[in-house]
Amino acid sequence: MKNVLIYNQNETNMEVLKIFLAQEGYQVLVAKELKDVVARVREKDIHLVVMDVDFPKNDGVEQLKAIRSADKMPIIVLSANDTEQMKIAALNAGADDYVINPYHPLEFMARINSQFKRYTQLANMCENINRIYRVDELVIDDVLRKVTVAGKEVSLTPIEYKILRLLVKERGKVLSIGQIYESIWNMRAIGADNTIAVHIRHIREKIERNPKEPHYLKVVWGTGYKVG
Repeated sequence: MKNVLIYNQNETNMEVLKIFLAQEGYQVLVAKELKDVVARVREKDIHLVVMDVDFPKNDGVEQLKAIRSADKMPIIVLSANDTEQMKIAALNAGADDYVINPYHPLEFMARINSQFKRYTQLANMCENINRIYRVDELVIDDVLRKVTVAGKEVSLTPIEYKILRLLVKERGKVLSIGQIYESIWNMRAIGADNTIAVHIRHIREKIERNPKEPHYLKVVWGTGYKVG
């Protein structure tokens, strides 16, 4: 269940929001004062904030900045202040959306659901980006389980793929034959030298321009193999 923290100067707004958010399946937490918003974000697992910023001296905007610096969750401003100056200040401070009161509750819920969807897609995108490994022109896309060299796809067997991915993820680190074997086969490496050597040779034939003078997959004699 997602936790939504709400704060608004208008108590009627607060009650209406609590009802609609609960109907959508969200857990609602309420901040009674502006200063409580940042504190609640820091101490609780908050997934979205709905807050007001229409205060003297723009202290609400400063609170918004503090929340944004502390977390990347969606922040929606709900305010009676419809001036362009306040909208721009809030958005520049890190708000994802600015809704003017009075508002339609169903439209507001649609905005909340849209923000959750957008942030979920963004998180998935970042996670996928973190699963792409590059060494010069060698690219391993661990989402699609695809390997390319200079833009051309390379066909590896499942074992070859796992060995190459392991060495690329540990780029610059020398892994012994035993470490490679135990990581891939999940068993003790007994007499694994020839097995690993054969797979390494096949990988080189597929990813190297000159397998006899490898650029990517290198042997460190007496120790093991490394990439980079």
